[in-house]
Amino acid sequence: MSTKRPLKISVKNSEFQILEALRSNRTKRSKEKEVFVEGTENIKQLMAARWQITRIIFQEGRTLSQWGESVLKSNPSVKQLEVSPELYLELSEKENPSELLVTAKISSYDLEDLPEVKNPFYLLFDRPSDLGNFGSILRSADAFLVDAVFVLGHAIDVYEPKVIRASLGSIFHTKIVFIESLSVLETFLKKEKERVGLQVVGSDSTGKSSLVDKTLNSPILVILGNEAKGMSVHLQSLCDFILKIPMNGVVNSLNVSAAGSILLWEVKKNRK
Repeated sequence: MSTKRPLKISVKNSEFQILEALRSNRTKRSKEKEVFVEGTENIKQLMAARWQITRIIFQEGRTLSQWGESVLKSNPSVKQLEVSPELYLELSEKENPSELLVTAKISSYDLEDLPEVKNPFYLLFDRPSDLGNFGSILRSADAFLVDAVFVLGHAIDVYEPKVIRASLGSIFHTKIVFIESLSVLETFLKKEKERVGLQVVGSDSTGKSSLVDKTLNSPILVILGNEAKGMSVHLQSLCDFILKIPMNGVVNSLNVSAAGSILLWEVKKNRK
């Protein structure tokens, strides 16, 4: 165990209530700019991405693995909380809780923070509404080296624990930028078109262009529509063309994360 004396929590005191709120309350996460993370792989990825850990939580009476001990020892200045088994179960969303839980400061990005790369590869998700889908598309964005993921409009809380789990920790390696309005997006697109000739490509089952007939390559922005409503008319008007993915089965549409992954792979395949 770390030489630092942990704070013991056996009742639902103010410290416990903060943890509970960061786990379950979007408003609290937004206000504190902190995220609640569970799972060994997620915590490993968070640390690899150098997000600032603010608390390390572990269960009273449970022997930690060598890895768990190393996390405590390598973060001596971070608040360490030893929680009773009953309360630890309440914080965890797993039947068999992870040996550690952590909270961390969210690393946020604005459009102005993005480096001006010569051959940018961007993804925009219009009003994402499904936590699992968003987490899955973050995994693909990381796998295929997307430079930034834009979130437009009223959407899910992308820092929900379910999103983090679905992303397998790739969220911590992804630059997520929240686009405040279509006018902000239009200004950015105009600048990038002038700077690098950015191509804007939408995806929709009603698209007029088939993926078979198009070569996707960066510089590019790929736009994914809302799961239920598709792309807004305004967004469609910003696209150079709108793709449909040809399918031969009975069902004529793909899950948005599956469709998005196909398009991202196509760009990565052709990208120099």
